Parts: sequence; structure tokens; C-alpha cells
Amino acid sequence: MKMKIMRERNAFIFQTIKSLVVARCSAGKQNWRSVILGSCFLHESKLLRNMDVKSRNYLLMNRQALENDIKTSYIMDRMIADEVLTLQEEERVKQQNTRKERAAMLINIILTKDNNSYRSFYNALLHEGYRDLAALLQDGIPAVSSGNRKSSMDGMTSYVKTILCEGGVPQRPVVFVTRPKLVDAIKKKLYCLGSDPGWVTVYGMAGCGKTVLTAEALRDPQLLEDYFPGGVHWISVGKQDKAGLLIKLQNLCSRLEHESTLSQRPPLNIEEAKDRLRLLMLRKYPRSLLVLDDIWDSWVLKAFDNQCQVLITSRDRSVTDAVAGIKYEVHVESGLAHEKGLEILSLFVNMKISELPEQANCLVRECKGSPLVISLIGALLRDFPSRWEYYLRQLQNKQFKRIRKSSSYDYEALDEAMSISVEQLDDNYKDYYKDLSILPKDVKVPTKVLCILWDMETEEVEDILQEFVNKSLLFCDRNGKSFHYYLHDLQLDFLTEKNRNQLQELHKNIVNQYKKYYKLNTPVLSQEDCMYWYNFLAYHMAGAQMQQELHDLMFSLDWIKAKTELVGPAHLIHEYVEYSSILDQKDSTVRENFQEFLSLNGHLLGRQPFPDIIQLGLCQPETSEVYQQAKLHAQRETGTFYLEWINKRSLKNLYRLVVRPHRDAVYHACFSKDRQRIASCGADKTLQVFKAESGERLLEINAHDDEILCCAFSADGEFVATCSSDKKVKVWNSRTGQCRCVYEEHSEQVNCCQFNNKSGQYLLATCSSDTYIKLWEARSGNELKSIEIKDFFRNADEQSDDVEVLVKCCSWSRNGNMLLVVAKNKLLLFDINTCGLLTQVIVSHHSTIQYCDFCPGDELVAVALSHCSVELWNIKSLSKVAYCRGHMSWVHCVTFSPDGSLFLTSSDDQTIRIWETKKVCKSSDAVLKSELDVVFYNGEVMILAIYNQKNLQLINGNTDNVIMQTAAQESPISCCCLSEDLKFAAFGQENGTIKVLELSDGKVLKSWEAYRTSVQHCRFTPDCQTLISSAHDSVIQVWNWQLSECVFLRGHKEAIKDFRLLEDSKLLSWSFDGTVKVWNVTTGNPERDFACHGGAVLSCAVSPDGSKFSSASADKTAKIWSFESSSALHELKGHEACVRCCTFSPNNKLLATGDDKGEIRIWDVLTGALLHFCSPVTVDEGEPTHGGWVTDLSFSPDNKMLVSSGGYLKWWNVTTGESLQTFYTNGTNLKSIHVSPNFKVYVTVDNLGILYVLQKF
Repeated sequence: MKMKIMRERNAFIFQTIKSLVVARCSAGKQNWRSVILGSCFLHESKLLRNMDVKSRNYLLMNRQALENDIKTSYIMDRMIADEVLTLQEEERVKQQNTRKERAAMLINIILTKDNNSYRSFYNALLHEGYRDLAALLQDGIPAVSSGNRKSSMDGMTSYVKTILCEGGVPQRPVVFVTRPKLVDAIKKKLYCLGSDPGWVTVYGMAGCGKTVLTAEALRDPQLLEDYFPGGVHWISVGKQDKAGLLIKLQNLCSRLEHESTLSQRPPLNIEEAKDRLRLLMLRKYPRSLLVLDDIWDSWVLKAFDNQCQVLITSRDRSVTDAVAGIKYEVHVESGLAHEKGLEILSLFVNMKISELPEQANCLVRECKGSPLVISLIGALLRDFPSRWEYYLRQLQNKQFKRIRKSSSYDYEALDEAMSISVEQLDDNYKDYYKDLSILPKDVKVPTKVLCILWDMETEEVEDILQEFVNKSLLFCDRNGKSFHYYLHDLQLDFLTEKNRNQLQELHKNIVNQYKKYYKLNTPVLSQEDCMYWYNFLAYHMAGAQMQQELHDLMFSLDWIKAKTELVGPAHLIHEYVEYSSILDQKDSTVRENFQEFLSLNGHLLGRQPFPDIIQLGLCQPETSEVYQQAKLHAQRETGTFYLEWINKRSLKNLYRLVVRPHRDAVYHACFSKDRQRIASCGADKTLQVFKAESGERLLEINAHDDEILCCAFSADGEFVATCSSDKKVKVWNSRTGQCRCVYEEHSEQVNCCQFNNKSGQYLLATCSSDTYIKLWEARSGNELKSIEIKDFFRNADEQSDDVEVLVKCCSWSRNGNMLLVVAKNKLLLFDINTCGLLTQVIVSHHSTIQYCDFCPGDELVAVALSHCSVELWNIKSLSKVAYCRGHMSWVHCVTFSPDGSLFLTSSDDQTIRIWETKKVCKSSDAVLKSELDVVFYNGEVMILAIYNQKNLQLINGNTDNVIMQTAAQESPISCCCLSEDLKFAAFGQENGTIKVLELSDGKVLKSWEAYRTSVQHCRFTPDCQTLISSAHDSVIQVWNWQLSECVFLRGHKEAIKDFRLLEDSKLLSWSFDGTVKVWNVTTGNPERDFACHGGAVLSCAVSPDGSKFSSASADKTAKIWSFESSSALHELKGHEACVRCCTFSPNNKLLATGDDKGEIRIWDVLTGALLHFCSPVTVDEGEPTHGGWVTDLSFSPDNKMLVSSGGYLKWWNVTTGESLQTFYTNGTNLKSIHVSPNFKVYVTVDNLGILYVLQKF
């Protein structure tokens, strides 16, 4: 009874206040609720300005622990999302110098705030893995007062709740995640309306979250108070006929009239309802917002066109075309971020994101970012928590009908939600929309492609497509003047499934339309559809099952050349794999030939200037279809210079793929667990992720401020860790590129980072130049253990600070119990649990270990060494079991695939090579040295080469047969030469010994202990009786080996660079002392002495008429001299690097010089004028013009061509200076080139020890 009296008294007081307020507000036509509740808002806001004393004390008590441990960046992200921290406050925190100072500043800011800041900070600690710190603050969480204006659940004020509830605004879904950018965009458009009538259209495809986002925007109390004090009135319209619309209008009028003392009958028709609604909005709710949710037809809006403020949600962007007034649009993007998708799933199933099963990531990817689909799946999993694999399979198989209703959405199944939009199209548009079923995913298609498909003018096609765009059935990207169109993945999946039985015919139609339009021609780059056809013509042919057409396209060198010039080789390699079942119907050999050709030459095909693909094809095995096609092309193109590699049969490819993903040295690369992806990093400061089968790029991140030294996949493949010279370690999402955490605890550059091999356990090992190995719990960022490597290199009498150790890398064993560490030339094996040293191996006394990795079997270890090679060691027997070469420069990294069948290497040469473990040769140093001699004799090419360092081989270059091989010598061979009659050979050794042998049987005829240092050069005189040699000293020896007599040529002050025989027993020599001398080899006396250069003389050439010689020097100049004068005829300036080689033309009129910058200049001998500058038009950034130094030059007999050696071989047109052909050797650093007198055969050897005998085609 007492309570009843109290309620009646309160009601009386409230009604009295209401009457007074209404009277006061009648002139201003304000809604009485806004005045009362607005006053309450002002009063209640004062209650929340200060934090509870208890909460404040808990922050102060635990301040030191918080400052020592927390990293502020992700905590601040969550607090900003909770709207308790501003961007300006975040900037104040970031401006602090150290992590601890940033933490202290954040806590200072929180102490000035209210209880909600404390709650937000506590929740952020929980979410970011600081459970121990959150536990310290738990007892200080402030209680939530029922009288406070803010709700404990979502922070909404009671004022906002009342307005939204009375207006019929939908509540938040059971599971809700913020999308602040879109919410802010809606609010900004509402602000733009001001007090003027107008329309805001929130549009997007089905299930993108239009309704939820609109409702969330209206939960802003400031927006409602300042702009819509008259309230919000929400109507869910949907697809309606006129009778249904009238009912909606009647209900709205009834709702707005519920406070009226006079009861009115419902309006009888739409026009009457429109008039009544207009009067209500103008007189009773003058500053209110009308929300029309899910509008399908423009005629519906005419019933609400009454000079008020209206927000509508629709799939059709053009729905407001039928009404007048100011109009604003907000496009709701169709996709959620991957992390947001995981967050929704975790909330539905009540699990932490870190605890979700492996299928969760795949499910979110298959949902294509659709909030609707993710929510449907999450709700289903809440009811059936064991069905993760089942629902993933349904999505992958496009079984949308089985994704049944499990939420408050309006449609029974996912396919119904998408199909209803299509069914609203006119019949003539439905066929056009069906044609879009064959568009490739994630591709923006230019209008021209659809013009070709439909055989229409551009304007006609754009009109059709705009209809689809307006209804959110298609998306348009306006890039300048051209339009590009694309479907959302879910729309495309739906269309594909719906039209499955017609897809083949649809693909065939587009191929036939392409052939009809282009006939026998191919698109050119200036046409907007060019890139589409090069990327997807094969896709359409495969979809149409046009086996012969696909075969002709994919096995055409013309198509390969055109496509790789535009998009590189990776996409083509992917197509060979993707369409192998069609291409291999008769035989897989041809497809394998082309796939191998692209896989092994991809690093060349991606560079500029683009290599001649016919020349590359001629380097393939003669049985390859690629070679056969290249040969036919070469025979047809009679005016083009091509080369046949006639001794290529002996070469075996040990690797599967070569890629060039970076613009500078590649310091590290690694496989993902499923072997499908490779991550790489390097000197260009980027992290790259690409497909292992093709090299196709998936992700590129500018990850650090300095060179990135290492990267590593986590065991589940979801994360990639990177470490850098900037002393930081970062962890990234491997698919989205989002940075998850940053570690800054090392004091020097961090050289290596490696995750352990156990899924679900994120342990990260890092090693640094500060000599420490550190173990981290990757999710929380907590340091678990630390090992100082210095201690294992210190001698008994050394202090720790006196020891210099560079810790290069570390590798986990398969079971995760051991860690292999590389420092200097040692392998150190540690027990993770005890941090004790188990064993150590000294690998090499001469080379530095760059990197090492465990093979998954735990017995094999791959070691990358500083001399461009990789060795495989058995860690149990401590023996070397395999050796391989392939890179042109230092190998920085070697890592095995998870199953050990492959390993990859990365190098300074900017390439990554994938090797097959079983194919790697088990011989060591089975290669040729770069020093060789060649004699062209009676049409045959005879080559004397140093094999395996201590053997000498005589090779027939025409047949690649080894005619003679010596026994292994006691000291490595350093140089060799042949006599012109091919009866004798001579060689010098590193111990200073010179030997002469008979070629017929390899028997040593004479031996001479000539030097104390390694012999550098040796040559026979024309009579073969005398051998001239030089070593690392200033003396030349002229040894008559048959008479055992020796003449010493002394006069140079520094080491001899080289020498050349002249006529009449004369010898020309040049030295590092900058001089050139002419000697009489009979007497040993110098006849002429030329002080040529201030720097070392690196090369000399003699004119064919014998009257002149040229000198090239490290002082960046070349000079032309007459043998009769001590003064230079011409000094040739202009080179920007050491001039390393020079040669005269046969007609004595031209001189060619080459330098260390890779540039070649051709000079007029008579005047000394520069005639031509030989250089490619463009080269890749950071790459020398000639791939390195120009080391040798030779003119053709007709003076029209020039061949040069350097990083590779090039042929030039002497008249124009243009490049005629380039031959890319497998290795680099070609020291010389031997050319036949007719300029048709060329012999060289690269730094990998591969011999090249090339013949003009």
C-alpha cells in the first residue's frame, strides 16, 4: 500500500514537470523528452568525471609492475576503440623515447580519467595476453551503479536507450564488433544534413552490415541531442507491394500519434498516410530522423518524400533517383578484416582467438569477409561446436543451401539472401548477369572485355553494368577515364554454383568472341583490355575445356614472350600447374619442358632489358619442345644473331625454381609448413610472401627501417617473424600483413629469428650481434630465456668483454628440444631446457658460415658458406655428404622444406633457388676453374681446363668429350696453356712449380720449381720450346724447358699483371707499378720503358699492324701509344670506373675499352675521339650494366661486331653501339672469352665452373 502511494505521488510530480516543460517548450516546438532527459544528461555527466578512489589506488600500487612489462601500442588501440582514449593522447604516449616511459605516460593519462577508462585498460590487458597484470587490477574494478547514465554492457546513456527504444531502432546483435570508420562515415553524412531536409543512403550488397552499422551510428548521444532532438523513427520496409506499404505507413502514424488525446482512424490509402506523416513530422517531431531500412523500390520512397530528414539502407544505390532534395551516400564495404572475422567467431563460441581451431582462419577466408556469413557460421557453431570442418567444407564446395538460418536475418538460407536481388532484375538483364559467372575472382575487368563479349558499343555496356552496380550486384572502380568492374567473392561463388551446368559454354563463348575480335593478332599494351587477356585467356580456355586451343596458346614461345614481358613468368608457371590435367591429356613431357624452362629462367625473364626468349630457348636440352620451337624461330629470323650452346648436354639442373623477388640482396627465405608459400626478406627492407610453385607474389610489406636480416613462418603458417639491423623483431600476420607485435630488447642488430616447430606453441628464438640468444613467448612478448654465446668462445685467460663473436643464426630441432646456433665457423647445439651445450662442430677453417638449417630428419644439416656454395653435413657422423653451387654471389641463407624434400637458398645475386635434396650432387668441387686455354685447330675446338683444382683436362669442345686427364697434382693448379700444334701443355701451381706434359699420354716431361708464390700466367712461344711465366712478383721467367735454361726479366717494381708475345722475340709486359715494358726475351734486357699511368695497368692490346699498343688502367683512363715514342698519342677519358680491358679492331681504326661499371666505349684510334657508348637502354635498379665488370673484348674480322664478357656475354653492333644479343650464363664473373678466327665460336667458363662452347646459329 505504501509503495502504491509512492508510485502515485511520483507519477503526479512527473506529470506536473512534464506540463511545465511542455508549456515552456511549445514556442520552440521542442520535444519534451529531450528537455527532461537532456537535463538529466548534463547532471549525470558530472558523476563520471573522476575515477573511484579504490580503482585509482590499485593503479598506483601496481604502477611499477605495469610500467616494467606492458607495451602500449595494442593496448591503446583497444582503448581508442572503447572511446576512452583520444588520438591526441595516443600521440602523447608515442612521443616518449623508451617503452617504459610510454607505459608511464599511458598510466598518467588513465589516472586523470573515469571508471570506464579503468575497465577498458583492464580488458585490454586481458586481450593482449597480460593476464598476470590484469589479475593485479581485478579487485580494483569499479562497481557499476544502476543510477549512472552509462550502461555496464555497452556504455549507452539511458537517454539514448529511451530514444532508440521508442523509435524502434534494432538492438545490437548478440555478437557485435566495431567498424568505426563506417560508423563515422554515416554520422558525418547525417551531420551534413544539418537542419535541412534531405536523404542519406547507406548502400551495399546483401549481408554487408548496413542495418547494424546504421543503428550503431544512431547510438551517439551527441548526434541525437544536437541534430535529432525530436527522436529517431525506424521502419523496416523490405520488399513490399502497395498494400504492404500502406500497413507500414499506418503502423508508423499510429506510433507517432500514441501520445495524442484524440484517437484517429488509420489512413485509408498511401496518399492520406503520406499527408498525415508530413504533418506529424513537421508539427510534432520537427527535428527527428526517419530511418527506412531495406528499401528495394524507388516508388516506395515517394510515400516518405515530405520534406523531412530521411536515412535509408538499400542494396540499390540509385533508389533515391525518384525523389527530390539533398542527397548523400555511404557505401558499406563488403568485407570485414580477417582479425574482425576471427573476433566474431571467438565471441560466438566463447573462446579466445588464440584458442580457436585451425579451421577458424580458413572459415573466415571462405566467408570472404561477409559479416552475414561469418555471423551465420558463428551462430551455427555455437549450437554445434564440433562442426568446424563440416561448415568449412560446405563453404568450400559452395553448398550455400546448407548454411541454414541461425540468426535473425530475413532469409532461410544464404543462397536465398543473394538470389533475391538477382530475381528482381528484368529478364533481358538476367542473361547478361549470368555471363558474369565466369569472371575470375578478385579481378577488376575493363569495360572493353565485356564489349568484346557482348559485341556492343562501350556506352551500351556501361548502361547495362550500371544497373547491376546500382543494385549492389556489381562493383565499379572508376580509374580515370576507364571503368573496371568486379563481383564480390560471395556473389561470384553464388553465380558459379547457380549456373554450374552452363559454365563451360559461357567460357567457350568468351573465347570465341576474343578470337572473332582479334583474329590472328594479339592485344597490345595500349589497349585497356590487353592485361586481362594475357592474364585470363588461358583460364577461359581451360574452363571451356578447349584442349587444342589451350595447348597451342600455352606452348607458344610468342605467347610466352609477350606475356612474360608484361607480367613476368610466375603467372605462367602457375597456369602450367593449374591446367596440367588438360595440357597433359596426351603427354606430360611438353608441359614439363615449358614449365621447367620458365621455372629455371624466371629470374632472367623478370628483368630489364628483357632477354631474348629465343636465345634462352636455344639453351634448353635438344630433346625439349622449347628448344625445338626456339630453333625454328632462329632459322626463320635470318637477320638476328643467335647462339647454340653446343656442349650443354653435360649440364644437370639440380634446382626446381629460380625467382628474383627483391631489388637487392636476399638475406633470408623460408617455407611455410604446407610448403605452398615462401617468405623472403633482404636489403630492400621489404618482406615478401610468394607461391612456392611459381614465385607469384602474395604479399609485400615495407617491414623495417633498415635491412631485414631474417624471416620465419610460425608452425601453423599464420605468422611471419622478421628481424632487422634496426635492432627490432616484428611478428606479422602472414596473409593480411598486419603487424602483431614488436620486440626491442636486443641492443645490436638482430641477425636471426626462428619459431619452434610445434603448432599452437609460439616460441620464438632470436640471436643478435649483442652475442645473446633470446627465447620469447611470441603472443605475449615475454622473454623466457637468454644465452650468452661469448662464454663458449672465451679462452681460460680471456675476459668475456675481450671476445668478439658474431652470432649468425639459429635453428630448432624437429622436437623443439634443441637449438642449433652458428657463430664464427662453429656449429653449437644447445639443450633448450637447461641451456647447456650438447656438442660443437668446427665446419671450416677458411670460410665463414653464413647460415645453417636442420633437415627435418635431424641428421642432415645444410650450411651456406661465404664462397657462393652450400654444403650438406651429417650431424651425427660429422661428415660432409653433399655439395652444390648455383648462385653467383654469397649465399646468405639455406632452409629446408618441412618434409626435407626441398631446400632453398638466397643470395647477394638477388635470387632465391629451390633445390631438390635428392638431386644435389655428392661430389665436392667437381668444377672447372676460370683459367683455361683454347686452340681452334682444323675446325675443332680444343680446350685445356683445370678440373677439380688439381687435375688438368683436355676437352674437345665440339663433342664435350674429355680426351685426356692428368692425375691429381700435389698442389692446386693455378694456370695452364696449350702449344699451338697441340702436342704439349704446361701448367703452373700454387706452390710455384711449372710443369710441361705431353698431350698424347699426359706424361710430365719437365718440371721446374720456378717461384715461391703461385704461378699466375704461362705461355708457349711459337716454336713450343720456350715457356714464359709470371707469378705474384715482379719477375718474368723465360724458360727453355727443352734445354733447361732460364732467362729472368727484371725491371718492374711491382707484381706483373700480364704479358704478351710480340714478333721478333719481343715481349710486352704490364704491371701494377703503372709501367709497360718491351723486352728482348733472348737477352732478357728491356728495350722500351713506358711510364703509362698513375695507377695499375690492368690490360694492354697491340694493334694488328704492330705499330701501336693501348693501355687500360685503374686510374679510369686508357691510352694509345706508338712503340716508337715514349709519349701517349691519345689519352682516353670518360670512364667512371677502372678500365679493365681493351682491344683493337682488325683494321687498326677502332679501339674498344671496358670498365668495372659495365660500360664499353669505342674510340677512333687516329683522333682519340669517342665514337660510341655501348650500354643497354635500361637496366634494373642497382644492377651493373654488364652484370659486373667488363673483363674481355674482341672484334669480328669485318670490324662490324664486338663481343664482351663480364657478368654474362654480349654482342654489339660497332656502328651503332646497340646490343645485338645477350647470352646469360648460369654463373657470372667471366674472366675472359676465347673467339675463333671466323668469329663463329666462343669459349668461356663462369664462376660456377661451367664451360660454355657457343657457336653462331
